[in-house]
Parts: sequence; C-alpha cells; structure tokens
Amino acid sequence: MNGLLSPLQRAALFSAGWAMVQGRDAITKTYAFADFAAAMGFMMQAAIWAEKMNHHPEWSNIYGKVTVVLTSHDAGGLTPRDSKLAIKFDEIANL
Repeated sequence: MNGLLSPLQRAALFSAGWAMVQGRDAITKTYAFADFAAAMGFMMQAAIWAEKMNHHPEWSNIYGKVTVVLTSHDAGGLTPRDSKLAIKFDEIANL
C-alpha cells in the first residue's frame, strides 16, 4: 500500500463523512456518542485496530465526542493506510 490516495479514493472518504483538515493532507471526522463512557469504549476498540495496523490517529475526546485526524506522516499525506483505518473506525462507531 504505497503512494498517496487518488481523488477517487478521497471522494469515497468524503462521502462517508470525512473532511480534509485545512492546511494539511489529512482527514478528520467527529463521532458523537451518548456519553463519555461510550466515547471511551469506541476509543479503546479503535486503539486495538490502530495498533494492529501499526497506524495511529491524532485524536481527542470531549465528553461524548471523539475527533479523529488521520494522515501518514512518513508518506507526507493520505495513503491507503489512512483509508483502511478510517473505514475500520466507521465500522466500530456503527456497532
């Protein structure tokens, strides 16, 4: 999985609610949960997958909202690793 994402690959992420981070080749999404515990549960599950994929997000949790930023620093922008992790995070959030 080398190289930066194509415009078509990026469009698929945008249609799933991801957005570009201004001034960076990175994507972001905020997930809303019922409460802090549910948000932390998502983060724990997501952390397991991030570790398995050896690709770690920039993220924050404020009560019931988790904001995620994904980019591949070593590649200088968005790669298929980011897309794969974004899709996995969406799956976890919808469980």
